[in-house]
Amino acid sequence: MRMAHFWTTILVLAFSALTGYFAQWIYLPLPYLLGPMIFSGLVATSFRGILPRNYQFPLYLRMIFIAVIGLMIGTGVTSDLLETAIQLAPSFILLTIFVPLVFAVNYVVYRRIGRFDKQTALYSSSPGGLYESIAFGEVAGANVARLSLQQFLRVTIVVTLLPIGMSIWLGHPVGSAQGMTLAKDEVPWQQLPLIALSGVTGMVFGKLLRFPAWQLTGPIAAAAIFSISGILPLNIPQWLVNVAQVVVGASLGMRFSGLTRLQLIRGFGLSAASVGIMLVIASICAILIERITGETFDVLLISYAPGGVTEMAIIALSLNASPTIVTMHHVWRILVTVLLLSFLTKVNSKKF
Repeated sequence: MRMAHFWTTILVLAFSALTGYFAQWIYLPLPYLLGPMIFSGLVATSFRGILPRNYQFPLYLRMIFIAVIGLMIGTGVTSDLLETAIQLAPSFILLTIFVPLVFAVNYVVYRRIGRFDKQTALYSSSPGGLYESIAFGEVAGANVARLSLQQFLRVTIVVTLLPIGMSIWLGHPVGSAQGMTLAKDEVPWQQLPLIALSGVTGMVFGKLLRFPAWQLTGPIAAAAIFSISGILPLNIPQWLVNVAQVVVGASLGMRFSGLTRLQLIRGFGLSAASVGIMLVIASICAILIERITGETFDVLLISYAPGGVTEMAIIALSLNASPTIVTMHHVWRILVTVLLLSFLTKVNSKKF
């Protein structure tokens, strides 16, 4: 059985890579992320019968390659960038207000329109902390299946629609479809052991220090320290970044496994309404803070958009924007969200 699962993973990744190449050929935004996600999502929902019984995409693979993306982001950190982050303090203050605001709006959507029970509606409303919201919700007695679906669809819809919307708004495919990235085309093979060592070091310390999204933020911190200090300058090869996106995209799509089409359609409708409202509020925040911070509207919109940390960083790369600034916003969003979840969990659920 284990061998069957192993070869299934190899085939999923192989076809995902081909789908990513095709997606790039047709200029789909984030081709090596969205192509594999669409392919594996179709397999998980419409062709589940071809997969071995109880098959799950290996979590450790996703973690390893998320670390690769983190290292690439961290290599772009400089002292000038840190000074820019300090100038963005007003944006972080507004983001602190943004989180409870969209939390409240989402609760109305899931409670009134979706007719969810109070606890499921409450934890489905979280604009971040996918794993944390599911964990808190399970303890509180929420419907975990519904909750997991809505939280996953929140990330998936943002990751899928935001780059497409950006392409329409800008009038051309976003940078990832044209190969824009912080990675390097020519990197010696001798760099690979250093890359692996940096990734492992970042993940270990990220977990020990309990960083949010530690698989990503730990390697970002490690690469940033190496970059600023000059101790270990790293260059991440483009082919490795493409492989990382294929793995992350395939793992996202496979999480649709076991869901019926009716559940997906209903869940998608509710998530689309929720995400649409959140993006409108995020756009308003971006407009309000644009002149104060000096950052462009598109970078600020990505910074406020309620997607996953890894995926939003990749979208930032596709726009040739600073993925580190975007990641810092999303790490702060998760921290504020988790603190809010902790507070709400301690309060009598009947009040909500």
